This record gives sequence, structure tokens and C-alpha cells, in this order.
Amino acid sequence: MKVGEIIKKYRNEWKYSLTNQELALLNSRISKVMELDPHTPENGRYIIHSLYFDDYKDTSVYTTNSGLSKRFKWRIRYYGDDLNYIVLERKEKLENRCHKKSCPLTLEEYNLIVTGNITDILYDTDKKLIKELARDMLLYDYKPKVIIDYERIAYVEEITNVRITFDMKISASYDLENFLSGNYVKYYINPMGINVLEVKFDDILPSYIRKIVESYGFKQTSFSKYYYGRKIIDSYMR
Repeated sequence: MKVGEIIKKYRNEWKYSLTNQELALLNSRISKVMELDPHTPENGRYIIHSLYFDDYKDTSVYTTNSGLSKRFKWRIRYYGDDLNYIVLERKEKLENRCHKKSCPLTLEEYNLIVTGNITDILYDTDKKLIKELARDMLLYDYKPKVIIDYERIAYVEEITNVRITFDMKISASYDLENFLSGNYVKYYINPMGINVLEVKFDDILPSYIRKIVESYGFKQTSFSKYYYGRKIIDSYMR
């Protein structure tokens, strides 16, 4: 293992598939012991829009499908209809753990990236993550491939840094040019009524939270929104 990997901080990330009924039951119990994410709107949920990148070999698709223990994805994300906060993220997976780096993007930076004019900002920006993406775009032809949208209910336990999320209405779109407008045709990934639970924590998951999650006997899954988004879109494009 490389030195950089030894000191890199990974978080545990457990995923489960839930029906609407299971989500309602678990949400009711979790809401009694955890607080909603402080950025949650009044209706208790928010929409996440993500634009995923991949290289000319679709490496992110194939490494996910093959179950490779270490892999990463590039994405640009914003929440609801708020374009004042657009963020670039590089999410790395190692087994059932994850490590994420992020930095905010201006609209100008976003437009240069998605149009492939990365050399225009490569030497001007002081944002290290943009430089890393630029390198991958120049060397491996990374470019936007698919939009993934979903609604999320998020709970946090700040003392032990635990985060539990319920993701619903997960959809995909290839209408990349309209990413920031939110006005695009969506194809739902999961059958209606199937949702994704994610449990994220550093080293310890408090026993009272673990007991609630494990009380239903849910089986962990490696569900990837990006992989299934590409898969469902490809089936419609044939």
C-alpha cells in the first residue's frame, strides 16, 4: 500500500435496497434518534442533480460492474434549483468504504469543463481538484456521460459523524446540455417503490443506530446509481 493510501481517511458506506413500506418504517424510527440534515428544506427532502464523467473506455462503468475493490468517479453536483453552489467531486471507493474530495465551481469553470475547454483554466486555477480533473480529461478523454437525479431524506448524528440517507425516485438522462436547467427527460432506474438506504460513518456506528438498521434484516448491496443509470439509458437508446 502506498503512503498516501495509508493516511487517506475513508468512511464506511453501507447500502441497502428498500421498498416504500420499508423506507417509511425505518424513516419513522431513525427520525426519533437522529436530526435532519441542517440544509434540509421545509418539506424534509431535497433533490440532487449529478453529472457523471467517464473516460473513452468507460472505465467507471466496467470497474463498478466487475466489482473492483478500488475505483473512483468524477461528478459535478448541485442541489434543488440552487446554482449558487455547484461542486466538483471525486469519489473514491475501497471495498465498502469511501473517500471524497470536493471543491466549488463557478459557472464559468463549469462551462469550460463541460465543453472540454479545460486547458483554458488548467494553468490559471489554483483549485487542485480542477487540475486533477483536467489531467484526466487530457490524458484519458474524460467527459460528461449521464445525469443522475434523485430525492433524498438525510439524517445526521454530529458527535460520531454518522449520516443516514434515503434516496428515492432515482432517474437518469442523457440530455447533458440541459443539466443546469433541470429540464430534461428522465428514465427511472429502479422499479417504482424501490429506494436506496445509505449508512455512512467513520470508525464506529453507535449501537442504537446499528440496531435499528439491522432489525429488519436488510442485505447490503453495492448499488451504483451511475452504473444503473448508464445501463437503463443504454437500453432505451438501442
